[in-house]
Amino acid sequence: MDARPSTCGGTYMRDPVTVMAPERLGAMHQNRISFVRSLIRKMAQQKWQVTKHDWQLSAEGFGHVIYKLTTLNHIYHLVIFCDEIADEDRNDRVIAEKWDVTFALVYGDVDVDLLSRLRTNVPLQEAGRNPNKVLVLARANKSVRVFEHLVSHLAKGQQPNAKELAEVGYILRTTAVYGNGKFGIADFGWLETTEDFNQSFSAQMCAVYILREFSLDWVHYLARQQGGDKAVSLDLGLQRYLGIGNATGLGMAPYLINHPCVVDKWLSSRESALTAVLNAAVEVHKLAPLQHLLQKGLCHLEQIITINENQDDLNNTAITELHDLLTKLETLLIQSQTWSELVEYTSRYSLETQEILLSCLMEIYPALVDNYETKMNCDESLNLPSGKRIEDLLAVLESSYRWAIETDFKQPENNYWFWYRSQDKEEPRLGVRGEEPGEDRELPLDIGRQANRLYHALLICKPNMQLAEFLVLQPQYRAISRRVWTLGNKQMGEIQMNVLHKKSLPMHLLRCKLAVLGATKFDPRSERWVRVTFFQGAPLLNELHDGEWLFPLLPSNALNQAVVEGEVS
Repeated sequence: MDARPSTCGGTYMRDPVTVMAPERLGAMHQNRISFVRSLIRKMAQQKWQVTKHDWQLSAEGFGHVIYKLTTLNHIYHLVIFCDEIADEDRNDRVIAEKWDVTFALVYGDVDVDLLSRLRTNVPLQEAGRNPNKVLVLARANKSVRVFEHLVSHLAKGQQPNAKELAEVGYILRTTAVYGNGKFGIADFGWLETTEDFNQSFSAQMCAVYILREFSLDWVHYLARQQGGDKAVSLDLGLQRYLGIGNATGLGMAPYLINHPCVVDKWLSSRESALTAVLNAAVEVHKLAPLQHLLQKGLCHLEQIITINENQDDLNNTAITELHDLLTKLETLLIQSQTWSELVEYTSRYSLETQEILLSCLMEIYPALVDNYETKMNCDESLNLPSGKRIEDLLAVLESSYRWAIETDFKQPENNYWFWYRSQDKEEPRLGVRGEEPGEDRELPLDIGRQANRLYHALLICKPNMQLAEFLVLQPQYRAISRRVWTLGNKQMGEIQMNVLHKKSLPMHLLRCKLAVLGATKFDPRSERWVRVTFFQGAPLLNELHDGEWLFPLLPSNALNQAVVEGEVS
């Protein structure tokens, strides 16, 4: 494990070369300070209340529903519209114009006039214009197979087939969740001033969490409509097992490049929490909980069903390695003084296995980790102080951007891709340079190439030349100079990835952000989009707690059924 002196109490923190490597970011898992975990803890500790405020659905399940959220400070409402759509209109891509469910999280009360305005605009999504009392705007589609299977079985008084749920893991799947001032809704600047949603993405995650409750209420309602007195409720373990699905594509990847200070803050906070754990002395009484969590991680991977051969191979490798680690764990703990020594030993395993262990270690030390959940926000401004010379910026480049300055961008494979924005939906896309149109409108996501060009431009200047003089003569380097100086002086800095390289995988960027949000069950559908679940395994609204729910598993009775059916090992 590469390490360096840090500001964490004189202990040693892993080096950014290790932490910010794209392959490692692409193996991350949920941990205690992922946003979904922080939200549920806050809801439990502050005893937030969610009640069914208005239920206006037809016997077929179409209409609107409103849930009321009461916190210590304010009242909010989640307004959900359910519309009948044709099967051919059910599309997860951003080009879709109709959805099974559209919803909005609203600050304050919802009167008749506001409901009417929401009814007109929320189902339109990007094409609508909403009042700034709307904090979150989103949409979701059914997993038709799971939805119909659940309703038909519960209506007949039967529990569902476990393998049908294991393959999917959710009833509804979101395709976009906006919470950033788009389309007239409130921006994060306002949210930052509230006590309830002042942490990044907390309003979006809260809306999705309440939607999960609605998805269960919805199938129960329809089962009763169809089955009357024969209808039964879904087994509680299976209710907890079902989360909310999400389909994420290339549109998310540029976020991590365009918000480098945010990414640095997320990863440096996680790393600071992890450093506190790794430098702690090994405690024998932590053996049992660590074994339990590693076993959960192993079983979780065994239960994931993915069509992606690469991810399947990664999961199978991790399963084998976790078995090996569990057999040696007690001996390794006896031989280790600190947890960092255990982590050092596991460097022989795959990144998937290493990251599972790190999430487990953070889980067993809540007292050392949880305080970092409120340290995920940051100032995003990029600055270059006055008085700096060429040699100062060169030193930063040689210290923190070696991954970029040592790349030969004259080689075609290092310039293979270009990023552009589609005209129809203004979403980021990838094109092959020299083969596909749009290169003339390339987005400036080529941070590695820009840093490389800056470095070579600086090398031909006198080291003691004022940087300000250089930038007056060559203003094209102003933005990248500010970025290099700012990120080069931060704890973790840039993701060390040339996104133009032929073999670069945007999936690594997607997985990193989704893990920080708290996603589980990573199921890449290609190299450019992935399905995940949120809140799978989380407590239900009527049983909120701040305890552990890492690595969701089928409840044991359902697992036995699935094993009998031969679908889950």
